[in-house]
Amino acid sequence: MVIKRVMLLLIVNMIIISGVCNGEVYKVGESSGWTNIAPLHYKSWAASKKFRVGDIILFEYNKQFHNVVRVTHKNFNACNSTSPYATWATGNDSFTVTRPGHFYFICGFPGHCHSGQKVDIRVPRDHDHGPTPGPLPSGLSPQSPPISGPSPRSPSSVPPVQSPTSGCSSLTSWKLWALVVAVGLSAAF
Repeated sequence: MVIKRVMLLLIVNMIIISGVCNGEVYKVGESSGWTNIAPLHYKSWAASKKFRVGDIILFEYNKQFHNVVRVTHKNFNACNSTSPYATWATGNDSFTVTRPGHFYFICGFPGHCHSGQKVDIRVPRDHDHGPTPGPLPSGLSPQSPPISGPSPRSPSSVPPVQSPTSGCSSLTSWKLWALVVAVGLSAAF
């Protein structure tokens, strides 16, 4: 009887721990995408969002004229793409936020960053934006490798854009329900 209870609790805990919480998908520049043609204000676009761990930052652009380069804060301010963390050039690239902090992106084509094609994605450490995602089950990767450096997803693995009501809240409710069931079942043994 004790062994059944322990096994049941272990199984339920494994299910709860292995849950994956998808964040929101944010398309940089919305309908205009990642470009320097229109007078886009990526700074105000980013400031209007509440980014959190688990969110996906989607860059859609014409790969003949643009790319995406993740850089340091210093290189962001200087529009310097010579020593990036990562560079993407498919025209449909994404970056999954895996931790709080600032993530700086510029276009590496000459003059584009200086004309405003740069964005600072700020992910606060506080918990004002809901719970953070749980770990992935073993063997699954949250992202595929970029041209160089960490953190993008291939276009085919990017989930569809989610509504503000999707994401962590439904998973959190599921975890709570599973915990209640586990406690009830363990009491029955």
